[in-house]
Amino acid sequence: MKSNVMKKRSKSKTNWKKLDAMKDKDIDLNDIPELDEEFFRNAEIRLPEKQPVTIRLDADVLSWFKKQGKGYQTRINKLLRSYMETHTKN
Repeated sequence: MKSNVMKKRSKSKTNWKKLDAMKDKDIDLNDIPELDEEFFRNAEIRLPEKQPVTIRLDADVLSWFKKQGKGYQTRINKLLRSYMETHTKN
C-alpha cells in the first residue's frame, strides 16, 4: 500500500519527442524581451542562505557521494532541493 504522503503526479502533456527534435532556430522568441545593459546593471544575485546542519546518512550513501569528488555536499543539496520542489504544492 502506498503512503498518502506520496501523491501521484499527473502525466506531462508535453510532446518531448517533438521538443527534442526542435532546432534552436525553430524556437519563437518574439514574446521574450532582450536583456539589455540596464537589466544587468539593476540585476541582483540572490543565493539561498546556507545553514550548517548535522545529518545522519547511511555510510554507503555518504561514501558514494564523496567518491563523486569535490562538491558532494552541493550535489546532496541539489538532490534534496529537487525532491522538495517536486513535492511542494504550487
